[in-house]
Amino acid sequence: MATVREIYDLLDRKAPFRYQAGFDNAGFLVGRGDRGVTKVLVALDITPEVIREAVEEGCQLIVAHHPVIWGQIGQVTDETSTGRKLLALMENNIAAICAHTNLDAAEGGVNSELARLVGLENPVPLEVDGEDENGVAYGIGRVGLLSGGPMSLRDFASRVKKALDLEGVRVMDAGVPVRKVAVGGGACGSMLPLAKAQGCDTFLTSDLKHDLYLEARVLGVNLLDAGHYSTETVVCPVVKTWLEEAFPGLEVEISAHQGEVFAYF
Repeated sequence: MATVREIYDLLDRKAPFRYQAGFDNAGFLVGRGDRGVTKVLVALDITPEVIREAVEEGCQLIVAHHPVIWGQIGQVTDETSTGRKLLALMENNIAAICAHTNLDAAEGGVNSELARLVGLENPVPLEVDGEDENGVAYGIGRVGLLSGGPMSLRDFASRVKKALDLEGVRVMDAGVPVRKVAVGGGACGSMLPLAKAQGCDTFLTSDLKHDLYLEARVLGVNLLDAGHYSTETVVCPVVKTWLEEAFPGLEVEISAHQGEVFAYF
């Protein structure tokens, strides 16, 4: 039987926690490292609904992308939303490991999978943060040429919608065909100048503000906002596969109680 610590060590090999950004709080955040694990729930966020699901499904561990503890925590009580979640985890003896910006930066992680799904060939980091022990660069975002050659922005948006199972994509059309694309899972709008500097004509990310659309228009870069949840949840099946391959007897499920927090009317 795998332990929480052994699962953490596996994730640390796949997406080293030393890759995380300085502001982040990724890691083994709740529980006992020697706790035996027979069932894991994988989710993007540790919400009350996900915790209830873990309890009902008999999971001993939740592996999530976004940290369940964020910022300074001075108390753990039922008077705050974070406190209530931490109490629920501890009272039900459920551990939590959160792989955030390290999973964004790692090869095979969030951005690698996003690039693969939208059809980028031989993607490389948009921003290089360092090199691994083999001299391979790691970092946030990915850049690559579009497989199949250039296409219109409308056709590329349709490809993104299909790949990410979306109802719609927010688009700023700079009037250029899509050939070289940068992707940034989650809120990577601040990386627009990097995308332009690397010769990208198109940037796919999320959580974009009005001024970034204006800047992209001036820079001549097509801009697509495909949603924070949708551009990051692509990594959940990847994590599930990692765990199942490393621990054949481990049961791993992706949470059925998660999704985009807003809807289109």
